[in-house]
Amino acid sequence: MRNLLRVCTFIAACLVVSAAAADRIAFIVPSQIIYPGQAIGSNGLQEKMFTIKASAAGSYVLSVDQLVGKVARKTLLPGQPILVTAVNEPDLIQRGVAVPIIYDTGMLVITAKGIPMESGRSGDFVKVRNIDSGIIVTGTVLANGSIQVGMQ
Repeated sequence: MRNLLRVCTFIAACLVVSAAAADRIAFIVPSQIIYPGQAIGSNGLQEKMFTIKASAAGSYVLSVDQLVGKVARKTLLPGQPILVTAVNEPDLIQRGVAVPIIYDTGMLVITAKGIPMESGRSGDFVKVRNIDSGIIVTGTVLANGSIQVGMQ
């Protein structure tokens, strides 16, 4: 009986220590399922309190601004906190949709139209086929939706 009392006292002490190390923090959670590839708007989001260590809270979405306009990378469940890594910026270019290709040396700028072989976000390296020559080159997706080639 004494051992059982000691075990219970130890467990209670551990719970008090772990509760003291955790904080009540508000997270942004979906109110409905958000599927991979789905754009996230401000509708369907709500704030919910969770008990978590403050040091771990930075791994989760804490404000609506961190979500709106992003795209889900995986299924986001209602009422569950969202990891920052579970969302991405939306693709700027779409596979098969013509975009400008730019070769810029500073003194010489050549532009052409190309068909991306894959979708991509700003900063991604993608393959693109030049519409006129049929040559496939690799370039970097720029923030304006064009692809810069030749200067990797």
